[in-house]
Amino acid sequence: MRKAKQRNTALDYEVVLLAAGQGKRMGAARNKILLNLIGKPVIAYSLSTFLNDPACKHIVLVTQEDERELLNTMVKKETKRKDTPVTIVSGGSERQYSVYNGLNAMYDSKNIVMIHDGARPFVTLAQLKLLHRKVQETRAAILGVPVKDTIKRVVDGIVEETVPRETLWQIQTPQAFYGEDLLAVHEYARQEDYLGTDDASLIEKYSQLPISMVLGSYENIKLTTPEDMLIGEAIVKRKRS
Repeated sequence: MRKAKQRNTALDYEVVLLAAGQGKRMGAARNKILLNLIGKPVIAYSLSTFLNDPACKHIVLVTQEDERELLNTMVKKETKRKDTPVTIVSGGSERQYSVYNGLNAMYDSKNIVMIHDGARPFVTLAQLKLLHRKVQETRAAILGVPVKDTIKRVVDGIVEETVPRETLWQIQTPQAFYGEDLLAVHEYARQEDYLGTDDASLIEKYSQLPISMVLGSYENIKLTTPEDMLIGEAIVKRKRS
């Protein structure tokens, strides 16, 4: 009897989806990822995108302890017809600690892992596929877009120089790595009590891995301020039309 062909899961990935922020700059009374964006919580958009990616085998949703029940209810609604398992874990006092908690909930640290901010609702399946392909080639890959504005270095309110923008990129998420590589640099950072600006900065500091840049989208914005919510609403309306 011919054996059934098994799916090669070596190239699948897990994702740590960060939803433990407080949204202070949003000026909201609740976590910004729970704010309503045209009929859905902000976090539901990126959660749905990962649920619809066949290469995503496990979602680790990192949230605040007192919001676990709310997130669990939302997850049940979004996953009603999906097979991808979702694990909810509590975050830490800093984003970096939340990522670390999420990494420790992975099924297998040898898997590829993507780190994504839940406050970026507009990442697309096409971007996930590009990022997923690149990380398999280089072990570290991040999304970003070239800087469009003129950038100046300012000290004490005085312009010191205009920085050439040809080599400057605005970094987004997801960022993709192999779990064991990212866990290793997080452990080094914990030993030195070092906080990086993003996960790629830990790879830069504690690893020799080259980090590949993958072109993202100017629509893949992070909803941080009330003005961002207005832009987000416009993006949702355009996509739906």
